[in-house]
Amino acid sequence: MKEFLEINQEVKEALANNKPVVALESTIIAHGMPYPKNAETALAVEQVIRENGATPATIAIMKGKCHVGLSADEIELLGKKKDVWKVSLRDLPYVISKKMYGATTVAATMRIASMAGIKIFVTGGIGGVHRGAETSMDISADLTEMENTSVAVVSAGVKSILDIGLTLEYLETKGIPVVTYGQDEFPGFYSGKSGFKSPLRLDTTQKIAAMLKTKWQLGLNGSVLIANPVPEEYEVPADEIEKDIQLALAAAKEKNISGKEVTPFLLKYIADHTQGESIETNIALIKHNAKLGAEVGVEYTKTAN
Repeated sequence: MKEFLEINQEVKEALANNKPVVALESTIIAHGMPYPKNAETALAVEQVIRENGATPATIAIMKGKCHVGLSADEIELLGKKKDVWKVSLRDLPYVISKKMYGATTVAATMRIASMAGIKIFVTGGIGGVHRGAETSMDISADLTEMENTSVAVVSAGVKSILDIGLTLEYLETKGIPVVTYGQDEFPGFYSGKSGFKSPLRLDTTQKIAAMLKTKWQLGLNGSVLIANPVPEEYEVPADEIEKDIQLALAAAKEKNISGKEVTPFLLKYIADHTQGESIETNIALIKHNAKLGAEVGVEYTKTAN
């Protein structure tokens, strides 16, 4: 693996000294929002992680290597570059072998984080079972990766453009614990509410860290989904965002958008039709998740050392 892994010095030193490290995806930079907001957000999220006692490790593919930890210049480059591949697990060998630039999704970021020895990963929202999956069979590789890779995922829930109920059912089938931080209801990404009860609830980062340690000590491989509700002052009411989601889904169908292009199309459509409100919520929730992820990372490192 080492010939494909490039760990920057800050992350390397933290790992060598058993200090908490938190992985971050790069899709939010290249495909999540426009420049310069994408690069500014990525740097701000890294700063939140540092302020809360952990080392950030943003992950991306560059020139035939899986880069674990990016410089500010590299984040800026990803934010500006137009031909960055959206890399899920199936794309890794293609993009690496062709020495292309790639922004990693949840699945690819988890796998690379695991290769580097990082146990905590922060994202905005995970992929899942798409609406209409009973006919399209469109299920994100994020879920199968969570079944296999022992990296905890902190997110604001499942992206609300997806079928949250079916995604929770799928996670249960695969034996992936889903724990919501501080409330009984599973969050709905843009909103703290989804209408679905969370399978599990924990109210402190110490208890979350203890659960992670216990799971992996039991030999139960795979992830834990830690759902972190978006702060109330930033949320978009679930019924409001649902109207925009329905319009976005109809537009995607009309334009025959499919495969990995669906999610970026839907998110951009929603951002355009909410006067950027959804982007501001997205930025708030990723920072909020970064704080929780760093705190969990700090507590987990204490229990693991």
